[in-house]
Amino acid sequence: MATQPLPVQPLEGVAIARYVRVSPQKARLVIDLIRGENAERALTVLETTRKRVARDVGKVLRSAIANVQRKAEDAGSPLDVDRLYVSRCAVDPGPVLKRYRGAPFGRAHGYVHRTSHIVVAVAEHSGSAAERAETPTTARGRVRKALDTARRQQQAKVERKKKVEKKLKKRQKKAS
Repeated sequence: MATQPLPVQPLEGVAIARYVRVSPQKARLVIDLIRGENAERALTVLETTRKRVARDVGKVLRSAIANVQRKAEDAGSPLDVDRLYVSRCAVDPGPVLKRYRGAPFGRAHGYVHRTSHIVVAVAEHSGSAAERAETPTTARGRVRKALDTARRQQQAKVERKKKVEKKLKKRQKKAS
């Protein structure tokens, strides 16, 4: 009996951010924008969305992309990150922080700070998985370059902050 090769499973990377201080309702508005989208397009949408939670969702998406890249490297198979898409994304409610505020006549008004658990999964299409099995080399995509650019920008920001702190120390030395 001839043995048939096993079908190649599409790679999937999942990332979760827990206890994000935003209500699930507000986070779902942003998550709905990227559901089913190409990973590159989803990153662009999140960068241009004017919602505070978009930054947190972007971090989770970048983490999911990095996770799937790591899985591909560990498996020793090439991965084209341009073919990744957001396969699953969800926002679940986290614990509610209940607080009270003083009110007239010795009463108290209660209010709640809601939290969310954000889950984002990226995967490659099944056709991409079949091509990946046949391709012997890795491919660097635009998404990976975008992630590298974001990392470099973060490093530059830290370096600028260090320079400013150094200048402040010099000024304080001169003043004293």
